[in-house]
Amino acid sequence: MKNTYLTSYFPLLSIILFSLTLAINVEMVLLDFLRKTGIYEGMKEFFTDGGIKLALLFLLLIAFFMVFAALKLIADTINELSLLFFSRDSEGDSLKLIRSGSTIYFFGGAISLLSMYSFIGIALILALTTVIYFVYFVYKVSPTLSIIGVSGLIFFQVLVWSSLLLGVFYLSIRVYNSIMASLPI
Repeated sequence: MKNTYLTSYFPLLSIILFSLTLAINVEMVLLDFLRKTGIYEGMKEFFTDGGIKLALLFLLLIAFFMVFAALKLIADTINELSLLFFSRDSEGDSLKLIRSGSTIYFFGGAISLLSMYSFIGIALILALTTVIYFVYFVYKVSPTLSIIGVSGLIFFQVLVWSSLLLGVFYLSIRVYNSIMASLPI
């Protein structure tokens, strides 16, 4: 007997694993920055060393958790929109087929723990996990799609994600340039 809900907690665990890995990495960088600027010594008047590290880790974990949870919500919406536009399945069987794909992100999150000291390693593992999931997604839903549907689904996914990423990058550059222009140097 196979229970369809057996892996239903994997998305939560993968978000926690990737968030924890990034939080540990950023915490080390942040602690180094705080020590170099002298802020860390001032913080030790109010917290112990362990308290500072634990508080930073918890805050960073919550921040990364929120980012990854929002990305999962956006990804699920984009996946379901692409299936709405291009799939011949009207019963939702395609969604049942891709449910087990959450194990890909779970194993990616577990592997990212091995690379917690390298931001580039974590980013590469996340990117590779995403590519593997995308291939899995297209493979699993392709029986309910025509050739044009598969092409449309891939094009739609690439177009939406690249638009979102380029938009965020563009806005980040604009905000950075406006901050730099407003500095009295």
